[in-house]
Amino acid sequence: MNTPRVLVVDDEADLRELLVITLGRMKLDATAAASLDEGRRLLDGGAFDLCLTDMNLGDGTGLELIRHAAARAPRMPVAVITAYGNMEVATEAMKLGAYDFIAKPVALDRLRQLIEDGLGISRAADDEESGQGEDRLIGQGPAMRSLKEQIRKLARSQAPIYISGESGSGKERVARLIHALGPRREKPFVAVNCGAIPSELMESEFFGHRKGSFTGAVEDRKGLFREADGGTLFLDEVADLPLHMQVKLLRAIQEKTVRPVGESREVAVNLRILCATHRDLGAEMTAGRFRQDLYYRLNVIEAHVPPLRERPEDVPALVEHVLKRLGEAWETSPPAVSDAAMAALADYDFPGNVRELENILERAMTLCEDQRIEPEHLHLPAAGAGGAGETGPVAGRHPQLPLEEYLQEIEKQEILRALDATHWNRTAAAKKLGMTFRSLRYRLKKLELDQDDEADDGSNA
Repeated sequence: MNTPRVLVVDDEADLRELLVITLGRMKLDATAAASLDEGRRLLDGGAFDLCLTDMNLGDGTGLELIRHAAARAPRMPVAVITAYGNMEVATEAMKLGAYDFIAKPVALDRLRQLIEDGLGISRAADDEESGQGEDRLIGQGPAMRSLKEQIRKLARSQAPIYISGESGSGKERVARLIHALGPRREKPFVAVNCGAIPSELMESEFFGHRKGSFTGAVEDRKGLFREADGGTLFLDEVADLPLHMQVKLLRAIQEKTVRPVGESREVAVNLRILCATHRDLGAEMTAGRFRQDLYYRLNVIEAHVPPLRERPEDVPALVEHVLKRLGEAWETSPPAVSDAAMAALADYDFPGNVRELENILERAMTLCEDQRIEPEHLHLPAAGAGGAGETGPVAGRHPQLPLEEYLQEIEKQEILRALDATHWNRTAAAKKLGMTFRSLRYRLKKLELDQDDEADDGSNA
């Protein structure tokens, strides 16, 4: 196996020598350059697995070298060394393609981690096409092709990513794919919904606590940051964080350390931050509900997940994928979808996006007969649902009832009708509903209708 080659570009002789010595101790082949011009010539003349560049190079800047590297060696990871506290420049470097940065004075343990991350990116690029098929996004329309290409590029970086998109559009799936295609894929991926954590427990949940540090702390807790150490922390609905927690989060991201509740010392962490929210984070910042400094620290690069209504050409592939997955979960063959039902799905706006499509298909698979989904099994809300003179399952729908709850209620009532008609003989009810007994049991459990104390053969009737 060839020894990885690393290019060091720095106009300070002492720091340049420190970097070369550190790389040598890591059994790496280091080549040094003292200026921007020399760094460019070395990049043009040879292949490197990694480049470390100072921001100030005497005859130019590290940003210029990053641009040059992006044009001449786009697969080579680049990290920058910047003055302490110069976050704006570091952010600009990552937007141009640098995978990470290190602040002066350089800490050797942090430097070694930076180098290992960069070499991990190089290795990930070599086997980028291997595996991970189950995690890939479904759809080949223009919007999804563009998103997939962006994800491939983002996976190489360690820059914080802000994933925007409507509820149910697949933001966490995008986050998982960025992690799965990157150099940290063998490390933990930890996802947390920021809106689901009580405010008084947030610091403990994020940073951990010592046993006895507060009432109820009956054992030590690592916290989400340390659970994700070495890997990726995904902060979903980050706009729901209260302002006091935003301050602590910003410090943890910038300093790469956390202090557990009740602990006197800080603990170093090395992780990548991905975040998402269905809200307009810029508008939240303008309204004063989200800190400006945290906004610019998290929103180094934005990846936008398009809503399903903007990519109707992907609906057939998504339908096939969801039904196949449901069939595997229920241990049955997936039903066919009639042309009329598929056309109805393609014409529907999906305000709940992919999550709503999954719920619609799960319900349709429960209600369909003869393993064939027809339009009437979809129970798609009609335009102007709730108005006078409507007919069908959406007539009279309460305008304040969430769509998913309403559709679940329809499903529940259909199953209850079949059970009542068969005197709660679940085998007969399953046949009447056109599904397997196993599928019906799954639905009963999900809808909390299971009555395990009653016989399946209707002998209790």
